[in-house]
Amino acid sequence: MSIEKEIAARIVALRKEQKLTQEDLAGMADLDRSYLSEIENGHKNLSLRTLEKIAKALNVKMSDLLKEAE
Repeated sequence: MSIEKEIAARIVALRKEQKLTQEDLAGMADLDRSYLSEIENGHKNLSLRTLEKIAKALNVKMSDLLKEAE
């Protein structure tokens, strides 16, 4: 699995654990919902700044989004 897909899967899992919609998370991270959707589907390479915004919105460390799947 590509790194984009692994990060995407972690974002989706954390978002769903927190019972957030894509629109909720996008608003919290100051991102467009369609852009977040592309990230979650592994179609976009995201910048560190975007990754930081998502991590802050999910209240997790950036490293939590980057760690290898177990």
